[in-house]
Amino acid sequence: MRSPQPPQPERADEVRRRFADEARAERPDLAALCLLVGAAADGTLDEAGIDAAQIELDELAGRLPFRPGGPRSWATALAEFLGGRCGYRGSPGDYQRLESSLLHAVLRRRRGLPILLSVVWMEVARRAGAPVYGVALPGHFVVGFGPPEQQVLADPFDGGRVLTGSDAELLVAGATGAPLDPSMLTPADPLDIVVRILNNIRAWAAARPERSDVALWSVELSLLLPSHPARLRYERAQLLVQRGDFLAGAIELDAYADVVAAVDEPAAARVRQQAHAARAMLN
Repeated sequence: MRSPQPPQPERADEVRRRFADEARAERPDLAALCLLVGAAADGTLDEAGIDAAQIELDELAGRLPFRPGGPRSWATALAEFLGGRCGYRGSPGDYQRLESSLLHAVLRRRRGLPILLSVVWMEVARRAGAPVYGVALPGHFVVGFGPPEQQVLADPFDGGRVLTGSDAELLVAGATGAPLDPSMLTPADPLDIVVRILNNIRAWAAARPERSDVALWSVELSLLLPSHPARLRYERAQLLVQRGDFLAGAIELDAYADVVAAVDEPAAARVRQQAHAARAMLN
């Protein structure tokens, strides 16, 4: 099945502008940012489609049976409704699909990566009034309910299964080989969640050189976030050269070299040589 294709340049520019504005808002809207990532990936996702996805999250929250009580009651209610009745969950094959990282597609397919399924859980639960947040365990994103002293974790990828302490320890040990540290259980910031989603998309594209278009737009969205590593500019430059935009790639390489020169002049010189080589390809 063919993966989604990016929109036309004018629409892509509009999506990037809106993404940058939302990322710099006082309280960034996680669902809106994820849907704009989807619009950058999928040219068929228009404004009506974005609105429909937000409405679907509202409707799911409205259908959630009211469960007064503590964090475990909320976690159980979400698991029974989203994981059980609605069938949202993941499978190993979902890691091979770009759609698994796009919120609008996850809502349609009811399948996705752990972090996108967690976004569905969080957005539905938040709208229903639950004390919910994302928990970025190494290698596996889950959802948390309640304050630290009463925290309950659930795994949307496994249909919302409520995790025991040993379950979380096993997830971390399987991903890192290290023990679970309490700092891993703190609520994830919305922009950090978006960074992780974009990193997943870049990893998907890196394994598929023919989809350098996906790698490029995901890097460009990452660069629009208020905080990002400078090396992303180097990654963007390499992608531009790879895609045949030699002049733009050379300009970006020179700009990155200027940044690097302050701390590592030999490395900056090597980057400038790459810029020179890129310009030579114009001849």
